[in-house]
Order: sequence, then structure tokens, then C-alpha cells
Amino acid sequence: MLSFARRLWSEAEAAPASVPQGMRVYAVGDVHGRLDLLDQLLGQIARDAEQAPDLMKYLVFLGDYIDRGPQSAHVIERLATGLPPVFGTVFLRGNHEETMLAFLTDITAGPGWLTYGGDATLASYGLPAPAPDAPPEHLLEAQRLLNAALPPHHRSFLGGLRSHLTIGDYHFVHAGIRPGVPLDRQDDGDRLWIRNEFLSSRTNHGKMVVHGHTIAPEPEQRANRIGIDTGAYTTNRLTALVLEGTQRRFLCTV
Repeated sequence: MLSFARRLWSEAEAAPASVPQGMRVYAVGDVHGRLDLLDQLLGQIARDAEQAPDLMKYLVFLGDYIDRGPQSAHVIERLATGLPPVFGTVFLRGNHEETMLAFLTDITAGPGWLTYGGDATLASYGLPAPAPDAPPEHLLEAQRLLNAALPPHHRSFLGGLRSHLTIGDYHFVHAGIRPGVPLDRQDDGDRLWIRNEFLSSRTNHGKMVVHGHTIAPEPEQRANRIGIDTGAYTTNRLTALVLEGTQRRFLCTV
């Protein structure tokens, strides 16, 4: 009987999660080099925020700003310099930013990065991309060129990304968390890369986990998590989750 009760508890949200009173939070899913969609969504968010002038408003970006789409450098520029000052902003790190940063100092990160979208990021900085199986000297040259082309404020932006954030009853992270491990003891590798163990878990994590990383055609709402990566770079659908009190709703470019 006890195990049955625990199972029921784990499959249903025990109480509605909430953010602190007087606050509205906009969490934005994976952008992946689509400046056009980012600008569209930020316009929607700005218009939505105008309807609540007395609330504190926060923008939380869940990572994966770069790769795959054509304008990674422009997305970083926009996020680093061009957001409305009326919002508090928090930028989380995705696995794509982690891999790009690794490539800046270690060419062994290059083949993997180039395979899943790093070639588009290099192109956005006006640089040729070697093939993933290129010889080491070609990877070294790409590394040298990227280090030379990367503006200091882009490097600073990428280096300052956070791995997680908690606001009220919500825990924001790029990929997810390791079920059964306390939130303050999670490994950054899991926060950036985990997939099946987290997605299939029905464990109550203590907070409602908001994440990107894994594409779904629509935002996924589960008893213990909300996924908002809707595959912007191929679907044209960039999604934001809006949180106020116990209310949840979504803004989307399509």
C-alpha cells in the first residue's frame, strides 16, 4: 500500500507550483541561431509585459543559443547587448555553448561540435568550417580563427553562463537533472546533457523542473517537469513559458 501511495504521489503534482507574488517569469527555450525567431518572441514578451507594469519581470534563457541555425553570432550579440532594461535576465548554459567553449582550447571537442551544428556557428562569424573528420592541423586553424574572431564581450557572455536557477517552486536548467539526487548536488554534466533518465522519471524532484534540450512539437507539461524546446531551428517555433503566481501559459512564434 505504501509503495502504491508513493507512486500516485510521484505521478501527480502535490500542490500547484508558484513563483513569488509580484513577479512574472518568462523562460525561453533553445534558440539555436535563429535571431529572427528570437526577435519575434522578444517582441511578444515585451507586449505581454506591458500589461503588467507593476510586476517584477524576469527573462530566463535555458541555453543552446548557438549552432544549427544561421545567426549564432548575431544571437549572442543580441543577448549580450540588446535586451530591454525593464527585465532582470538570467542566461543558462547549454551543451552547445559548453562544447564551443571547449573547442576554443581543445581541438578534440571539434569533431563532435562540428557534427551537431558548430559549422553554422563558425559560418556566422565569417569563418570556414573544417569537416568533422578533418586532420588536426585544420582543426587547429579553425580554433585559431575562432579565437581571433570572437569579440571579447561574446567570450565574456559565454563564460558567464550559469548552470541552473531556482525561482520559487521552479528549477530552471538546460537539459534536466539526475532523479534522486538533491538539486544542490547535481552534476553539471547532467544539467547540460541528461535525457532519457530524466525524461522518463516520475519522481517528485522537490521543484518543478523547467528545461529545454529535448525537442517536442509542443511544450511538454508533466507532473515533475515542463519542457519548452520546440525545435526552433527547423520548426520556426520558439517557445516561452510564462509564470505568474500559480498560473502557467505559453508564448510562441508559430
